Amino acid sequence: MTPLPSRSLPVVSPVQQAKLAFGGRLREIRAAAGLTQRDLAKLAGWHSSKASRIEYGKQMPSEGDIKQWCLHCGALDQFADLLAMIRALNDMWVEWRRSLGAGLRHRQREQIAFEGSTRLLRWYEPQLVPGIVHTPDYARGVMARIISFYDVIDDLEQSVETRIERQQILYRGDHRLQLLLAEQCLYTAVADRAAMAGQLDRLLVVQGLARVSLGIIPRVTPFEVMVNSFIIFDNAKVMVETVSAELTITQSREIGLYVKAFRALAARAVYGAEARSLIIAAMDALPETDDIAMPES
Repeated sequence: MTPLPSRSLPVVSPVQQAKLAFGGRLREIRAAAGLTQRDLAKLAGWHSSKASRIEYGKQMPSEGDIKQWCLHCGALDQFADLLAMIRALNDMWVEWRRSLGAGLRHRQREQIAFEGSTRLLRWYEPQLVPGIVHTPDYARGVMARIISFYDVIDDLEQSVETRIERQQILYRGDHRLQLLLAEQCLYTAVADRAAMAGQLDRLLVVQGLARVSLGIIPRVTPFEVMVNSFIIFDNAKVMVETVSAELTITQSREIGLYVKAFRALAARAVYGAEARSLIIAAMDALPETDDIAMPES
């Protein structure tokens, strides 16, 4: 039998996913009004394909377009909610290079403000230890690579110092942190052997903090949900990191999906003694010699 040619699935960016979700909401409103896309376009005085382009995320509607949509679909009671959604959609996509343009230290200061005003912080990481519990040496390894990869201002030492300042929420105020790490995080090498050992030892210490829940998702775990690194700030905002940008989500329905994903991942994680054994196993597996190539300054 001749094998079928492989076909890769199209990659849909997080911002495009958000556009499609918004278009789906508009489609539901139109369908509930008993209108076709052409009916709506005719009533609004648009090109016949405009409603279709909006629903399928190919064209961003203006605020006036949203008002027309609600008016002709008899859904003016939903206008305020839709308006908030489209404004959030326009603001949510921030390019990393622009975000990092003032240096990593500035970015860490922003995180201190976000985290300091949050009572419940839920953080999932698939590859690296969460920044909120970095040791200085591990943070230096991660940040050196960020600076090199994005070719931004080299303020490495100041950024490391500020990242460590972020950890005050582990000990002050009424903050609670739920940290979920894929087991891979224990093995991703970002610094030399001594620094990696120090970071793993730091995780053992973090386990004992009263306000921190540390869960590790074992490598041999059934698939649950495909997600990037993300942080949930109370139930008010989610920040999702991708290679090219940082996505900020503020709509309650989308936040709910991330909360659902976090709960599903948390159910797959191990805690306490089981998590401790995974950390110790990673420490025992550290290479005897250092072969980590650091980025050139």
